Amino acid sequence: MTPDEYLPVLQKTDARFADAAAEAVLARGWQAPVPGCPGWTLADLVWHLAEVQHFWAWVVRTRATDPGAYPEPVRHPDDELLGFGLAQSAELETVLDGADPAERVWTWAPRQDVGFVLRRQVVEAVVHTADVEQVLGDVHPVRADVGLDGLDEWLEVMVPGALPQGPPADAHPVVLHAVDVGVERVLFPGSRPVPIARLTGTAGDLLLAVWRRVPLEVLTVDGDGLQAAAMLDLVRLD
Repeated sequence: MTPDEYLPVLQKTDARFADAAAEAVLARGWQAPVPGCPGWTLADLVWHLAEVQHFWAWVVRTRATDPGAYPEPVRHPDDELLGFGLAQSAELETVLDGADPAERVWTWAPRQDVGFVLRRQVVEAVVHTADVEQVLGDVHPVRADVGLDGLDEWLEVMVPGALPQGPPADAHPVVLHAVDVGVERVLFPGSRPVPIARLTGTAGDLLLAVWRRVPLEVLTVDGDGLQAAAMLDLVRLD
């Protein structure tokens, strides 16, 4: 995906998250558990995305070079969460729309620009939208190009972030075959001559699988599925 494609995807995803969250509140209540986030309630999920978007809107709006001055918001009561979340989504979308992707801002990654924030916030919203849809039992497919870009971000940014010294000595390659776009990516390439497994599915399902939102059973697994799961589990981001 190119930088000018991210914002429309973010806007559409934010709208879907808000609609699904409102529906989930009516159907399940604020204390409904979130399957993709063990220990979280629906209220925790809505607050989390709102808080994340509040932070990154502040970073981009102020062109922050350090997060030390960030004014953390106070947790809102449950009955205010939907409105607060909508406001944060709108604010983030507005400040991103008015910023050059190449403009320098602080991030926690080696890449320090607005373009990183754009890409990261699309994936954040896509994954958490799947979370709230799981509360409803109605997970929508992730668009193929969005899923592939999110998978690439996981490999390019999250894997090195979780394993800054590189993969451990016992790592094995895992092939990720996105059948809907006809491309393959590899986790831990070069760690062994032969991959331990090949995981085949849509780009969106692969994205949700590496983020542990869906089990590997939703994919076609050729090879050692248990070892493949263990390789994915090496990438811990919490």
